Amino acid sequence: MLKAGGIALALTGLGLAGHLMARDRYGAMPSLSGASQWLNSTPLDGPALKGKVVLVDFWTWDCINCQRSLPHVNDWARRYADQGLVVVGVHTPEYAYEHDLGTLRNKVAGLGIGYPVAVDNDYKVWNAWGNQFWPAHYFVDRKGQVRHVHFGEGDYGGQEQLIQALLYEKGD
Repeated sequence: MLKAGGIALALTGLGLAGHLMARDRYGAMPSLSGASQWLNSTPLDGPALKGKVVLVDFWTWDCINCQRSLPHVNDWARRYADQGLVVVGVHTPEYAYEHDLGTLRNKVAGLGIGYPVAVDNDYKVWNAWGNQFWPAHYFVDRKGQVRHVHFGEGDYGGQEQLIQALLYEKGD
């Protein structure tokens, strides 16, 4: 019989950790200020995002799971921008060759990413958020509170419903 830790490990391995980790609130949105550079934007952080629904997507360009989730993230960024959604990609490299800024710029353009991308080569944003997975989607409400986290691929319909629900909520 599996104990709770074994179940959590098994769910993580199956890409289902997002379901295991789901809860209503995680606290205030951590800082994005550790990014060494920004692509497609000037630097963003809490005050610049106040009143917006934010999806923070931790990814890296050579991660197959990230490559599979990016079309969904791109679609949400385009479809919901006029309703107040801001997608922020945080590119945190897994491998040494993913640190190259020129290659990252080419990948961002080639993947059709038009939303802001924080370059997190030094893992400062990753560590500030306490992240451990690629891809990881953090959903932040208009009040700046992290409301849901999804790790790995899948449940794109559920994630989109969450975006819609957060956009429907009114911020103070």
